[in-house]
Amino acid sequence: MINQNFQILLSENATLQENYAATELRHYLNFMTCTAIEIVTEKNSKAKFIAIGQAAKEIGLERDSNLGVDGFTVKTIGENIGIVGGKRGVIYGVYELLEHMGCRFFTPVCEKIPLVENFKLLNINTTQKPVLEYRDHSYKDFIQSPRFAVKSRINFADVHSAGFTAGRIPEDMGGGTDYSWFVHSFDRIIHPDEYFDTNPEYFSMVDGKRLKEFSQLCLTNPDVLKISIEKVREALLKKPSSKIISISANDWYNYCTCPDCAALDALEGSCAGSLITYVNKIAEALEPEFPDVVFDTLAYQHTRQAPKQLRPRYNVCVRLCSIESCFSHSFETCDDDTRRTARPDGTRTNFIEDLRDWARVCDRLYIWDYTTGFAHYPAPHANWNTLQPNMRSFVKNNVKGIYEQACGAFGGSTDLNELRAYIIGKLLWNAECDVKKHMEEFCEYYYGKAAPFILGYIKALTDKVEKDNIHTGFNEQCDKAYLTDDMLDIYDEFFAKAEKAVIGDAIRHMRVAKARLSIRWVRLKNNHMLKGIVDHKEVNDFFTDWRAHGLTRIDEWASAESTLRAMLHDKWRGTEFLRHWTDEGPERL
Repeated sequence: MINQNFQILLSENATLQENYAATELRHYLNFMTCTAIEIVTEKNSKAKFIAIGQAAKEIGLERDSNLGVDGFTVKTIGENIGIVGGKRGVIYGVYELLEHMGCRFFTPVCEKIPLVENFKLLNINTTQKPVLEYRDHSYKDFIQSPRFAVKSRINFADVHSAGFTAGRIPEDMGGGTDYSWFVHSFDRIIHPDEYFDTNPEYFSMVDGKRLKEFSQLCLTNPDVLKISIEKVREALLKKPSSKIISISANDWYNYCTCPDCAALDALEGSCAGSLITYVNKIAEALEPEFPDVVFDTLAYQHTRQAPKQLRPRYNVCVRLCSIESCFSHSFETCDDDTRRTARPDGTRTNFIEDLRDWARVCDRLYIWDYTTGFAHYPAPHANWNTLQPNMRSFVKNNVKGIYEQACGAFGGSTDLNELRAYIIGKLLWNAECDVKKHMEEFCEYYYGKAAPFILGYIKALTDKVEKDNIHTGFNEQCDKAYLTDDMLDIYDEFFAKAEKAVIGDAIRHMRVAKARLSIRWVRLKNNHMLKGIVDHKEVNDFFTDWRAHGLTRIDEWASAESTLRAMLHDKWRGTEFLRHWTDEGPERL
């Protein structure tokens, strides 16, 4: 049955994105009303309209150019609604309207779409433009479902992230922010296998010797700069859609301490001295040919502190990494001094100090943040109470883009990852959103009658780390003070009650059973490693159930098979069989 009372109005010259926005709106309105709502290009005087993009001029609404690519306005005018926005914003505006109508997009396969018997256009007037120009998130639901990423207002594009290549957001869905090389690119620029034997001076000097293995570049060598400029140029010509290219150190230490690099770093009070000097020169050399490209680098480990005098050029982006931080307390309140990092003069800074320092010297500051425990993906990660305070700290310190690194396993993981992904997506759009409301809405629909127990488990977990001031990093084993037998018993009781509450609700029972694997894994691993207790059936049952839920890696850089092998060899992680985590690599699902 065709609904003659409501129509979606598009311009005859509608863009790809306006067309996509209209088809998405049509689908969900059809779903909600169980009637066929049409997309038209000419107004029917008897119908009420939702006018999208250029067609909104017909009801007196035009796009404000200040909205940029991602901003939008959704406004009721008379008996009609107009939606205008940038290339991505016009699509986001449609999803905003649908959320106002009661829709929720929790995961790619779990959406709450209300049935509306008497459909009426609501009164709405909202204009939104995100603070963050770049919003990226490596949970598999976003990477493997570009449509869901767009619903969550994530705007990555075609990058290698967290262990496998992200799916591109198609142009009709608004596209994304194209990266070249993403991060850890020194070996792409000048690889030791190609250059070291003839030119060892191109590579880092450590303890008086030039390194071939696990080396960095000698950033003050003039020939290194010349080759780097040409290699970066070649990469940009090869991928002309790139808006950002990463020129950043390999993922290990061994930075150059030759006299020239050491002197520059000492002068600036940070190893970022030689790095920013090098990146600035590349950015300056290539700016005439690539005026719209941003040259990105990492403030990571040895380069985490900002330089004292040097400033990144306006076309240089610095991505500050929080890898050393505690994640069970906010950056601003954590009192764990062991997580400070050293400057060349031996003084030490914590992450929030470095964030504030970079905010003062860098006009385009991005963040690489960490939202899971990478050594044991299933283990409970007690960061629920820090997600919003940390996002607020980023925004307050003039951050313009954020990449939230999460579980990179192809099959995803447990630890309530679906909920965490949903909340982080909301925070990336608006650091001031109502997190409590979003968590409750998600749990009530996703877990049904089990929701109070899932929320109770989260509270018990976070109460424990706060009460006992337990600090948690990004790469912990399972022997933490909030994962002792008595605490696992408390958590497991919540999950037992949750499973009982959804008996007869097959889908939600499956979701709770999957989430409970977190507790099963920690108990299994701790019994084996800390007590020498090996229950063969328990091990067999766990790995059988792990696979039955479609799950893959347990450890960031090792397959589930390697993790099982490690357990049988009394090792904490499968990576202990490797010389370096790069040896096995991200292809291990």
